[in-house]
Amino acid sequence: QVQLVESGGGLVQAGGSLSLSCAASGTIFTINPMGWYRQARGNQRELVADVDAHGMTNDAESVKGRFTITPATANTMNRVLLKVNSLKPENTAVYYCNAKSTIYDGEWKSIDYWGQGTQFTVSS
Repeated sequence: QVQLVESGGGLVQAGGSLSLSCAASGTIFTINPMGWYRQARGNQRELVADVDAHGMTNDAESVKGRFTITPATANTMNRVLLKVNSLKPENTAVYYCNAKSTIYDGEWKSIDYWGQGTQFTVSS
């Protein structure tokens, strides 16, 4: 089992910056990768960015160059940080931390764990 606790978010003006943090606990050794998704009102949940245990990132095209995801500790999937810059009103959404856990239970299984979500709103 993996538990995820998010922090950060809030209200920010367009052009501003903020940081989101997600801390994992439980069977963190099974996690790879860990990242952030977002869901704007009326839209499906979509990937923002994730990072694997080797520090390799996978970023959505819409956030490249503005959002940066890093593990808090190199080679450890216990906390990830998402730094967001040059915010736009269309970045308003609920942001969810995600951890993909792979376990062996007679067969290999991949389980998605989610945080409770944190809202951030970008005002124009």
